[in-house]
Amino acid sequence: MANTLLSLENVYHRYSISRDIFNDISLNIKEGDFYFITGSSGAGKTTFLKILSSSLKPTSGSVLFSGVNLNTIPQNKIYLIKRKIGFVFQDFRLLPHLTTYENVALPLKVQNKKEKNYKKDVIELLNWVNLEHCAHSYPNYLSGGEQQRAAIARAVISTPKLILADEPTGNVDYENSKKILSLFSEMNKLGTTIIIATHDESLISHKRASIINIENNGIRIRSK
Repeated sequence: MANTLLSLENVYHRYSISRDIFNDISLNIKEGDFYFITGSSGAGKTTFLKILSSSLKPTSGSVLFSGVNLNTIPQNKIYLIKRKIGFVFQDFRLLPHLTTYENVALPLKVQNKKEKNYKKDVIELLNWVNLEHCAHSYPNYLSGGEQQRAAIARAVISTPKLILADEPTGNVDYENSKKILSLFSEMNKLGTTIIIATHDESLISHKRASIINIENNGIRIRSK
């Protein structure tokens, strides 16, 4: 039986006195689960992902990652958790002074891995997301879709325990959307937990997965 990877216990989050985002959310996500997050614009999908990734602390309640309460981890140690999480941001967050190859390889480099041990993997992944021709290009020379695919490749290159993706197909065409979903599915088969926030109904229809729907400051789970 799979172990619990993430637990939310009585999570509340408030942006202001007059605006609650989440009221008393509790949820268990197991290792190897695959979820889509849905909800209207402004419902809190991005906020929910940030809470799961430890990038944002909820107003109250607990978030546990592999049994460790994220609220109790000193700020100078939180990177030990973040190394186990791949995050695909809507704004990509590629480093402008690094090439596409260097951006994708960055999670491995910060773990002090030698390039001779990962160069082949990075090149193969760039081929998978159709970016082999952009390996030596800087982000400013990439289209929005190319930057999106580079961000996805960077998120998965280190085979993290958890991948959180915020609208990962928002800037790519239908064929690349299918390829990206296939990449996430392959990662999931290897044991990585995948959580994708999306408006893309066609993406959801191509993958049998559970759905977390955010509505009325809470969540509703639809099992796969």
